[in-house]
Amino acid sequence: FCGDYERLWTTTSLRGLLSGTLTVEVLAEGVHSGSASGVVPDSFRLARRLLDRLEDPDTGRIVVPELHAAVPVGRQAELEAVAADLGSALTESYPYVDGAGPQLPASDPAAQLRAKTWEPTLTITGADGLPPTASAGNVLRPRTTLALSFRLPPTVDADDAAAAVREVLLAEPPHGARVTVDIDSAEGGWDAPATAPWLASAMAAASRATFGPDARSLGEGGSIPFMGMLGRRFPAAQFLLTGVLGPASNAHGPNEFLHLPTARNLTAAVALVLDAHARR
Repeated sequence: FCGDYERLWTTTSLRGLLSGTLTVEVLAEGVHSGSASGVVPDSFRLARRLLDRLEDPDTGRIVVPELHAAVPVGRQAELEAVAADLGSALTESYPYVDGAGPQLPASDPAAQLRAKTWEPTLTITGADGLPPTASAGNVLRPRTTLALSFRLPPTVDADDAAAAVREVLLAEPPHGARVTVDIDSAEGGWDAPATAPWLASAMAAASRATFGPDARSLGEGGSIPFMGMLGRRFPAAQFLLTGVLGPASNAHGPNEFLHLPTARNLTAAVALVLDAHARR
């Protein structure tokens, strides 16, 4: 991850990932909505009610306490420093349609950075039980299945988060509906150890030699599950986590691109850091 293409950036934290499906079943088979609606509850409406147990529908804030974690003082200072330098540039590159915008004000870039790196979020990534609109009929469908994808703060235990989500969704099913929660993946995040003085000095020197400006660091909202494993396996290790996932690079999406000047500078910068390590 890089906040811009002007310097060496290092990633100091990664969010965890919790994914699974929520299924709400009301009927054994579909029935005509003209004869049953008003009596038989709609499975999609019940799924919406259950989602409201997880997040505030107006703000998107997750309301399950077990999915939250305090932001360490050092990480808060880090993101505030980046926000002061770059403002909302880090979040302005998203391809909004005309009239749409962020759920947090652009005037508070520190809050935006905190939301995308240290706060939990929920995204609905898929659905089953819903026909295409072109073939949809006037039918109360028997069930609705939604694919849930949570991003977790770096220090939240993913298994504890999964247990909390299951407990919240399965408690007191509305109208006695059959509610099923299947967890597909629960992977914890990662928070980097304190940077050793030699590494901080090496990164700063490498950035100045290749890019010009000093190096900067920031958390990333995505997940690399094996980083948590490496951190636990090698607790005394230092990590240089870097890359070219920058503004408008659109990783895993249409028109994904690589900023070639940054890639060249980054390659040289990493070589200089390795050289500094070898000379210790």
